[in-house]
Amino acid sequence: MLNFLRTIGRYFLAFLNATGAFFLFAFISVSHCFRPPFYFRQWGRQFFEIGYLSLPVVGLTAIFTGMVLVLQSYTGFSRFSAESSIATVVVLSMTRELGPVLAGLMVAGRIGASIAAEIGTMRVTEQIDALSTLSTNPFKYLIVPRLWAGVIMLPLLVLTADAIGVFGGYLVATYKLGFNAAIYINQTFTYLKAEDVNSGLIKAAVFGFIITLSGSYAGFNSKGGAQGVGAATTSAVVSASILILICNYLLTAILFGT
Repeated sequence: MLNFLRTIGRYFLAFLNATGAFFLFAFISVSHCFRPPFYFRQWGRQFFEIGYLSLPVVGLTAIFTGMVLVLQSYTGFSRFSAESSIATVVVLSMTRELGPVLAGLMVAGRIGASIAAEIGTMRVTEQIDALSTLSTNPFKYLIVPRLWAGVIMLPLLVLTADAIGVFGGYLVATYKLGFNAAIYINQTFTYLKAEDVNSGLIKAAVFGFIITLSGSYAGFNSKGGAQGVGAATTSAVVSASILILICNYLLTAILFGT
């Protein structure tokens, strides 16, 4: 019995230690985001890699999600003769939930792993120590550009994903299910409000911060050579994905809670 309690206590203390280290890393990183010097060349590189290079995977995810959403909605709503509500359901689902969450998960798999692998490799090959030796703050040079890029570029990706997803639903509804194009477009925008889009963009900014912070933390604290870098990459993707789902619920409760 004592051994069982000792094991639980050891894991609980390890969890508290890891949680504290993560929040301390987040506090230090955020504190450096608003103080010079700023390495704008690194900012531009991260904007390009996180934003532009993520467009294909986010766009493909969004368009097929919109298409499937129309098909599934039609299957259910046709039983209650409520086909006219499909356009509204698709646009609200994409802007409020599916756009930011799916884009966040896809970017977490692509960018979170990339950040953890790159910074982790720099850690195990002592390049981060070399930056400190050259009087270059690793947080300002490596972490801050990625955090700003995630917070700024993910909302733009989500806005693009919303448009692509709604367009994918429009294609299936009009060309496969025989909906009138003008009526479908009218139904799409009749009940859409600015707060629906804004809520998704707020979620996207938070998700972008989580993704880049998780990847940076995992890579910055990696150790043990190539095996350690691989473990850091896995940890970054898993932790970012879990935090995205948790924060999605919390943000939904705050933004739309009654």
